[in-house]
Amino acid sequence: MKTETASDLRALTAECLAAEGRIRLGGGKGAVERQHEKKRLTARERVDLLLDHRAEGSAGRFLELGLWAGHGMYADFGGAPAAGVVTGIGPVSGSLCMVIANDATVKAGAFFPMTCKKIIRAQTIAMAARLPLVYLVDSAGVFLPLQEDVFPDTDDFGRIFRNNAVISAMGIPQIAAIMGYCVAGGGYLPVLCDTLLMTEGSGLYLAGPALVRAAIGQEVSDEDLGGAEMHASISGTIDFREPDDPSCLARVRALMGKRGAAATAAARDDPGTASPTDRIYDVFTDKPGAQYEVRDVIACVVDAAVAPSGGGSGLPDFDEYKAEYGQSIVCGYARIGGVACGIVANQKRLTFRMLAGGKAGPSKSVQMPGVIYDDSADKAARFIMDCNQRKIPIVFMHDTTGFMVGRDSEQGGIIRAGAKMVNAVSNSTVPKIVVIMGGSYGAGHYAMCGRAFDPVMTFGWPGARYAVMGANQATGTLAMIEERARERRGETIDPETHRQILDAVKASYNEQQDIRHGAARGWVDRIIEPHRTREELIAALQACAGWDYSPEFRTGVLQT
Repeated sequence: MKTETASDLRALTAECLAAEGRIRLGGGKGAVERQHEKKRLTARERVDLLLDHRAEGSAGRFLELGLWAGHGMYADFGGAPAAGVVTGIGPVSGSLCMVIANDATVKAGAFFPMTCKKIIRAQTIAMAARLPLVYLVDSAGVFLPLQEDVFPDTDDFGRIFRNNAVISAMGIPQIAAIMGYCVAGGGYLPVLCDTLLMTEGSGLYLAGPALVRAAIGQEVSDEDLGGAEMHASISGTIDFREPDDPSCLARVRALMGKRGAAATAAARDDPGTASPTDRIYDVFTDKPGAQYEVRDVIACVVDAAVAPSGGGSGLPDFDEYKAEYGQSIVCGYARIGGVACGIVANQKRLTFRMLAGGKAGPSKSVQMPGVIYDDSADKAARFIMDCNQRKIPIVFMHDTTGFMVGRDSEQGGIIRAGAKMVNAVSNSTVPKIVVIMGGSYGAGHYAMCGRAFDPVMTFGWPGARYAVMGANQATGTLAMIEERARERRGETIDPETHRQILDAVKASYNEQQDIRHGAARGWVDRIIEPHRTREELIAALQACAGWDYSPEFRTGVLQT
């Protein structure tokens, strides 16, 4: 009897395994070939590339969940193997993550009722176990023939987005990568995540070109409506634009490796930098009117990236955030001495901003070096929030004249955007380390984590300057105040007296903005040699190794 039972069970097991093999084919070989013709990977190929691989070359274990979801259902519509989505738990850059990947071979990744339930179940497990979530998005949205069973109820489509918001508030990281289409309400899923990537040729929009034409009569291309370049440079919706699936998945892995405890566990021996540290003297300049590329300075400070082969890649280990948007501030995730951190640095060269346009299309405006504009303040605020979500220190590298002024800037909401950045800095619970390289003036000093905003350490280079405004702007105002006071006392201000007052005021102001003046008064902890900035930052980051990350990060009401 036992033998018969065992035999029956083996046969049933074999039958289940054979069925699972068919389920894993998704929409079938033809659908897989069509996905490949678009130069896109299938959901399972993406998951395999995402997961850690053991030394012998086999994939890291993937605990797949809900494989049988939708089995035997939706026959009238051709079925929905695995409910058109792959979910499971696997290691990504040393951290176990919940992975949710739309299967575009099944009805273009559309959401069936069981697709929603399967994703909600994966989110529920992730919330209970506090697992980071990685969403690999490639979906046409709601499966319209079944919309009444997908759209409205508590455990339907909308619950996924509600969970996105709640998970983020819980401090559980969420990364979304759009590697195909993300249409209509489904567009909210990735945008509600902490970090958003998108590949070339993908689309993210609330309504596609055909629906836009029908609704408002507007003719528009896929790219102009919701392409990766548009969202990277104009809307600022995405954080990273990648050329293809493999590079996108490699970026997800890199970002997952720069996150809290995972980053500490994965910290490697100091690999040195991609650029010699003394190159700082060649790439940096503080001459009036001169420009420099702050990314070159960053390359002298951060670790060198490790190539897939294990050797040095010759590139800095720096994942730049929203590289094409808000370019007057450079933000990114890096390693310094093997420790993961975020970097917020003022850009000191002319940059360009793409502005949304009407029938004539987008226009371009010039942004001045070292000035913080509303788009860069918005970007920096979100980046600072994400560093708190990741629980990694932030390094602020100052060289700013402050926030942009004038009619266009005020109408663009510079005060609102600046307040948002100041709020994020004020409420940060991660270690904040400041390096004042050049100027640090006015409200720009505040937004870049000035002394009043609790930096754990403040370093200054010998030529740095620190004041409410630059000497040239301040001298004229201060001299005028002095002259008015003398005139009220009956003195005559002739040209020579005017010159003497200007010279005296400028000399006094220059002395006050000198970094040594600030260091003497305890506003700066150390004046450091520029070529030793990396060493100093490594020491500061090591000093924060025991930092208590437990306080909850909250911002209160943001001016958005």
